[in-house]
Amino acid sequence: MKIPLQITFHKIAQNEQIESAIRASAEWLDQYYDRIISCRVVVDRPHNHHRDGNLYHVRIDLKVPGSELVVRREPSDHMAYKDIGIMIHDAFDEARRQLADYARQQRGQVKSHDPMPHARVVKLFPQAGYGFLETPDGREVYFHGNSVLQSDFANLQVGTEVRFTEELGEKGPQASSVIPVGRHGRI
Repeated sequence: MKIPLQITFHKIAQNEQIESAIRASAEWLDQYYDRIISCRVVVDRPHNHHRDGNLYHVRIDLKVPGSELVVRREPSDHMAYKDIGIMIHDAFDEARRQLADYARQQRGQVKSHDPMPHARVVKLFPQAGYGFLETPDGREVYFHGNSVLQSDFANLQVGTEVRFTEELGEKGPQASSVIPVGRHGRI
């Protein structure tokens, strides 16, 4: 294993089986990001519950260039966490997901969504259930009442500002999603 690993047991005796599972899981993280600076794992049993059994807490602190990733697993999260093996596995699985996301971010592969363009309702045919939007560049885009999110078609008026997603329909451009931009806290 390339990464420095520190394992701490708090209110629990050191256990070779648990330590072995942690070491194997930490080595597994190297496959997802090979620039981990350090990995600190704390296994804690804050209370000795006679009725509920031993409830464990696991915390993983990963230091990577420019950041620190933290994973916590507590018994309240899931009843299966009475089993320390399941808790350790789940904690390292979450650490792997965070490392993979961090690595993608470092490589610039984070998905970015283009902002939805603005338009204004210019024609409305309520009985027929459709209307037309006008984009800032002067194009008209058809939309059906079902494409208005949050069932707001009945509240639309000529002049209402909206954001929309455009696609090519059978008869030209059409809005597949229309979201009113208004005073009521929307967008």
